[in-house]
Amino acid sequence: MDESWKAIKRHDGYLPIEDHGLVGDGDTAALVGADGAISWLCVPRFDSDPLFAAILDATHGGSFILTLEDAVESRQYYLEESGVLITELRGASGTIRITDALTLRSGADLSEDVAAGRCELIRRVEVLQGNPQIRVSVAPRGGGAVEGGGGACRIRWALQPHLNLHLFSPEMHGLSSSYSAREGERFHLILRWGEGSSRHGSGAPETLIEETLRAWRRWIAGFNYQGPQEMLVRRSAITIKLLDYLPTGALVAAATSSLPERVGGARNWDYRYAWVRDTALCVYALRRIGMTKTAAGFLTWVLDAIEKDGRPRVLYNLHGEQPPLERIDPSLEGYRRSAPVRWGNAAADQRQHDVYGEIIDCAYQWARGGGRIDSHLWSRLHALVEGAREAWRIPDQGIWEVRTSGRPFTYSAALCHVALERGARMATELGFPGDAAGWLSEAETIRSTILEDAWDPEKQALTEHLGGGALDASLLVLPMRRVLRADHPRMVATTAAVARHLDAGNGLLYRYLPRVSPDGLPGEEGAFLLCSFWLADNLAQQGRLDEAHALYDSLCGRANRLGLLPEEIDPASGAFLGNFPQAFSHVGLISSGVLLSRRDREGRKR
Repeated sequence: MDESWKAIKRHDGYLPIEDHGLVGDGDTAALVGADGAISWLCVPRFDSDPLFAAILDATHGGSFILTLEDAVESRQYYLEESGVLITELRGASGTIRITDALTLRSGADLSEDVAAGRCELIRRVEVLQGNPQIRVSVAPRGGGAVEGGGGACRIRWALQPHLNLHLFSPEMHGLSSSYSAREGERFHLILRWGEGSSRHGSGAPETLIEETLRAWRRWIAGFNYQGPQEMLVRRSAITIKLLDYLPTGALVAAATSSLPERVGGARNWDYRYAWVRDTALCVYALRRIGMTKTAAGFLTWVLDAIEKDGRPRVLYNLHGEQPPLERIDPSLEGYRRSAPVRWGNAAADQRQHDVYGEIIDCAYQWARGGGRIDSHLWSRLHALVEGAREAWRIPDQGIWEVRTSGRPFTYSAALCHVALERGARMATELGFPGDAAGWLSEAETIRSTILEDAWDPEKQALTEHLGGGALDASLLVLPMRRVLRADHPRMVATTAAVARHLDAGNGLLYRYLPRVSPDGLPGEEGAFLLCSFWLADNLAQQGRLDEAHALYDSLCGRANRLGLLPEEIDPASGAFLGNFPQAFSHVGLISSGVLLSRRDREGRKR
């Protein structure tokens, strides 16, 4: 990671997306800017209303500002092997260090699906040099009134007046303050919410920060990976964990809503929910690096959610229920005026048949690793396998969630193949009842259909639809899901065609081209980072290891100085686009690293 000093710069009044770090406690997460301001925090949980949302409206979004009056440069880094963030600010008058922690309970075990957060943000300030002027401002989105004083006050937030919200600081009287600090001085700002938030002196701040560090380091002690970019893989594991809603085991796709896929564009979505696909891939990635306890929680969460609703959905809220209806919020201008800002996500009502394969494959991998599948769990999995047998021929909205009528997406059919093939394996290997022979036969039918019906001889590639169409980078996943071998001639040709026709430059790929694959949405988008990791996987499996390593290293080089990745990259500038940080991108970094390390070991044995 890069701990060098960097000038604080804004574009259109906003910090670049990449100039932010993330802290979290398993209930929610906050973005901390390189200027020391918290510009995003939802309380009490990830998908609640944002208390601070200045990243979506610098004037009206609300923020928790903590900065030097004359700050000109900063640097950020995490305390080793933790989710505790350091921001150092420097100006002509001096230098300060801010330590931000969403604190965890004493003895918290982050490998368990149990709430661990204290509903508390601690901001520690240390004056390292000089006698700087420090400015503090707490401005809830929508406004707030102050009750009390003397270093402790209640904030009555206009948008959630019944939420217990308290601020503790001997340095502040009210919600805004500016004062001269002295070299060597240290103080704390503490924001609490929820039950018991009015308690004062519930624990020494230094002790609470240390307990939080210990919890993170206990969890990461299970990390097991030796391969390329080890520090970034480790940081990716922690980042995914920062997106884990511990009370249920659900994982949000990203911490934010409505960060644009192109500045000024309208492709702005709320990602603060748990997609079955994203969560399953996160679980699989973490298992591959030693974090093995996440699968059981995911299976319980997703199967309970399906049982409530009667069918597998694309995404759920953090308690396995349907998210609120998608709506546009005209009160916020959007990041760099990229309207609209949206809350909720209409994809919840779509049909995306790949969810069958994601769930069944996760269960299969878990069982292979020693997880127990009893008869009740099997009956629920059995129903999903049968669902895949019927679903693959039915049009859906696909992995990219097009907002048009359904189409026969090749990727969706491929993941139904995964459900059937893994279901047959579990029935055979574990001795459970099921039509294993019929499932295998149907899986082979799907595989043959993909090879014949999705193949375009003119493009020399498998295409987005059964029956033909344009190119789609999601088909790069087929070898990793064991639908086709990476060295199958049609897969090799598809890899080349995707790399050529979806090329965004410098190793980046578009996931598809909206002008030739209409998705019902206006405008264009950036390069989708995960797709390039999939390309690296294919190169590695085709024996092109040097190319795969070079691409992987270039993609890792796009992480910000904290090791965080977005959903998309602007090919022209390299700037981050889309919601941030994005679990999918960190899954790609981990999974590609694991594959490359395995291929390297195999090469050394020859």
